[in-house]
Amino acid sequence: MEQNKKKTLRIGMLGFGAMGRTHTWAVQNLPFFYEYLPFAAEVVGVCTTSQEKSERVATEFGMKIATANEDDLINSPDVDVIDICTPNIYHFETLKKAIAAGKHVLCEKPLCISAAEAEEIATLPIADGQICGMVFNNRWLAPVMRAKQLIDEGRIGRILSFEGKYLHNSAADVNRPAGWKQDSTICGGGVLFDLGSHVIDLLGFLCGRLCEVSGMSQIAYPTRKGRDGNDWQTNADESFYMTGRTLSGACGTITVGKLQVGTNDDLSFEIYGEKGALRFSLMEPNWLYYYDNTATSAPMGGIRGFTRIECVGRYPNLTFPSPKAPAGWLYGHLSSMHAFLSSVAEGEPFAPSLSDGRYVQEVMETAYSSDQIGGLRLEVPPCS
Repeated sequence: MEQNKKKTLRIGMLGFGAMGRTHTWAVQNLPFFYEYLPFAAEVVGVCTTSQEKSERVATEFGMKIATANEDDLINSPDVDVIDICTPNIYHFETLKKAIAAGKHVLCEKPLCISAAEAEEIATLPIADGQICGMVFNNRWLAPVMRAKQLIDEGRIGRILSFEGKYLHNSAADVNRPAGWKQDSTICGGGVLFDLGSHVIDLLGFLCGRLCEVSGMSQIAYPTRKGRDGNDWQTNADESFYMTGRTLSGACGTITVGKLQVGTNDDLSFEIYGEKGALRFSLMEPNWLYYYDNTATSAPMGGIRGFTRIECVGRYPNLTFPSPKAPAGWLYGHLSSMHAFLSSVAEGEPFAPSLSDGRYVQEVMETAYSSDQIGGLRLEVPPCS
């Protein structure tokens, strides 16, 4: 019986805001969603900005270690995996320490706050069997995986154009106090970092990586309420607009923003190829729309048209996740965690990798540079 005993992967959670809570939920619920897991997983410790909060979280979620010093988890022999859910400006130093300590690492997006930092992280020596990866959880949504399958099968042919959007309404109310993700001194950027990183990764995953981009930022409310309720000067983009070209020649647009009244968690894409097209909206998370341009077309007799492929919100009395989160949002995080921990357990490479995070960082920095010089098109530095 002893030889059948599963290895337990012991996770140290750094940060316990919305994402720390989400990752913990994913770890704790894996056995409910997956049979015959080749590993067991446990969040054994948590680090937050205060010892009091860490102790409260540890008690509530059954964690053994509560600390306000991340080094306690990074250097602990009782921790195998470091899960980074802290604000963006802290990722760089934490990643260096965790990788040097030989820990497996899962990092929330964006990887860092600059391309130079991302390059340094992506080129750090990784020990044999050490697995490091990014949380671009939208890759794991069922319609996205189905879209990838159709693209890889050649169903839409050579991709010619694309459009990606990620829209929120959280900055539309000027009287609502700004959160840390709207403060560049903590986030390192604005909505391009927060929402744009998701879209850049998703379109790179489906359409191929961008090699040229132009960008334009927008701050609609230069003065708004800060976290203390007093007037605060906005220092991060509230919306961002990009055009880009992929290595294969496809051209398209990316729009991300938190100024869009009437939106909730509106992630969407449209991809157009020579033989067909794909459409998806996170607000309709059960469906992928597919157009087959090779189908017959005739007056009153053809069968062309978008087909809704089943890929199968708001619940009363629930406080988690956010009521804005559509059905399937948690499953993306759950599947992402399962894939990462499976890679750790089996010693197999994991994607999205730190290199993928570095690529996203390069695109964002190039877009910011373009914005600063009037939106001229700039080449994205190649990443291996």
